Amino acid sequence: MAQLLSDPEIGKALGRLPKWRLVEGGLVLVAQFADFAQAIQAVNRVAEIAENDNHHPDIDIRWNKVTFRCSTHSAGGVTALDTSLATEIDGIVSAIG
Repeated sequence: MAQLLSDPEIGKALGRLPKWRLVEGGLVLVAQFADFAQAIQAVNRVAEIAENDNHHPDIDIRWNKVTFRCSTHSAGGVTALDTSLATEIDGIVSAIG
């Protein structure tokens, strides 16, 4: 099982992910796109990565706004799997938005 990151390790990861926040034991990004089509394009790309990595974020879609939440449910918080996925999501959001 993946090991939980310490607070300093999470802080260091958030230093590399300035748009992300730690909220209730998970890394959260709210991304806004030009329209619904771009939002879905981002979600589809994230879905491909998540399936490949077998590690899936929680995703909430509201028209052009998408909230991504990364946490490892089996570990009860943030692990290296989450910081890695957040980094990949950050790249997708930057490329599309």
